[in-house]
Amino acid sequence: MLLRLFQPSDSSEVTRLCNNYNIFKNTLYLPFPYSEEDALAWIANHFENFNTDKSYEFAITDRRTGKLMGAIALTNNQSFNHGEMAFWIGEQYWGNGYATEASKAMLTFAFNVKQFHKVFARHFHTNQASGKVIQNMGMKKEGVLREHVKKENQYMDLVYYGMLQHEFARKL
Repeated sequence: MLLRLFQPSDSSEVTRLCNNYNIFKNTLYLPFPYSEEDALAWIANHFENFNTDKSYEFAITDRRTGKLMGAIALTNNQSFNHGEMAFWIGEQYWGNGYATEASKAMLTFAFNVKQFHKVFARHFHTNQASGKVIQNMGMKKEGVLREHVKKENQYMDLVYYGMLQHEFARKL
């Protein structure tokens, strides 16, 4: 697995992977159906976001083939020296450990390169697979925001996890 910046040429593969109801139902902001215009608009801001330290969006790719398998992002709240990590993996790549591997690499980036104090992540209570990824990276459950967001006309709980820099340092 290799993380790299997205390129506009990734838009057709992003569209193919994201235009999937099973991805949509487990993500907070992804539209469905997902169009190439959605992909291009999403990718358009990545380079500026990265250069201004606003957020870091990386393509999760196969190290050998370069095949795009998903995405991982980290926001940067400079006022509080923390960020939120989020990810999605194309359904055909589920269950292979790519999200866990990418998440651990992103934690290293956040704590060792960007010197964050805290990284947090959240998932819908119905998305146990993402919860397992978050737990596998060593984050601690911090709580549940009950019926906090609405997805497809249904209120959903958000389960929050976090890790502090000193907790990450102990894991090394």
